[in-house]
Amino acid sequence: MRKFPRSDHFDGRRFFNPTLPRRSAPSRRSVLRMMREPRSPWPAWVENKASPRLDEALRPDDVAITFVNHATFLIQTCGKAILTDPVWSERASPFRRFGPKRVRAPGVAFELLPAVDLVLLSHNHYDHLDVATLARLRHRFAPTVLAAAGDGRLLRPLGFQRIHELDWWDEVRFDDTLKVTFVPAQHFSARGLFDQRKSLWGGYVIESRGRRVYFSGDTGYASHFADIKARLGSPAIAMLGIGAYEPRWFMQPVHMNPAEAVRAHRDVGSAHSIGMHFGTFQLTTEALDQPKADLKRALADSGIPESEFVTLHEGETRIY
Repeated sequence: MRKFPRSDHFDGRRFFNPTLPRRSAPSRRSVLRMMREPRSPWPAWVENKASPRLDEALRPDDVAITFVNHATFLIQTCGKAILTDPVWSERASPFRRFGPKRVRAPGVAFELLPAVDLVLLSHNHYDHLDVATLARLRHRFAPTVLAAAGDGRLLRPLGFQRIHELDWWDEVRFDDTLKVTFVPAQHFSARGLFDQRKSLWGGYVIESRGRRVYFSGDTGYASHFADIKARLGSPAIAMLGIGAYEPRWFMQPVHMNPAEAVRAHRDVGSAHSIGMHFGTFQLTTEALDQPKADLKRALADSGIPESEFVTLHEGETRIY
């Protein structure tokens, strides 16, 4: 197991956000208060509207991005297939019968996935690191897994042979055409009551043939977007969270609302952005379609064309 040195975000025992007060993870009291907040009703089930295009002939510098659900994307580039935060399970929960339940099927059936080469895990919350899905991926594809520092303990029992635990700004090179860098985010980690901030959190910048794709993971709005641009350059495509942001008194430090996502889009200098983290699991109090409506309003207020920052239907593929 890799040991991580003390830094501006690790005190030797726990990780923390340098952009927030040291004890920035939600308290048990605030979690209980948040659970009592009135919630907008969600439908019990929503049918998907798109069909993925997974076998398109791509040019050497093309990037095909298929939105699966929530924070799960299939990224196809330079002959490789990459999954972000894969979740195919019915619930984002440690329990089979309790916890947030999906209201729509994944946009890509698991059986239709192409051979997956690489899995990127942003942090260990259940809606991002799903052990059941990872076990299926290991059995079928045996991919390489990149994970935040401290999360190897969840992956090694699953039998993965190639695991990289990463600190912020660590990079992994796979060949002459593909490099992946783990980048900062403002969030927290926990799988239970007693392991808060025992592992790290972050996003990823994928670089191939001079083009960059940025997957933000879960994050509040902070200065790290500008830092990523300054250090690695602006991405051609960014996947940014626009959901699970209400109530703001609770969510503001760790999840962006659409207006903040638009600011992040500008800060990181992305040519194109795709909204994520909405529409599958009801984690917070906003309505199912509120993120899309709020994003449209935020783009209009900022004078940014809607074509520059889009949302995709689950199962929709875009080629950039």
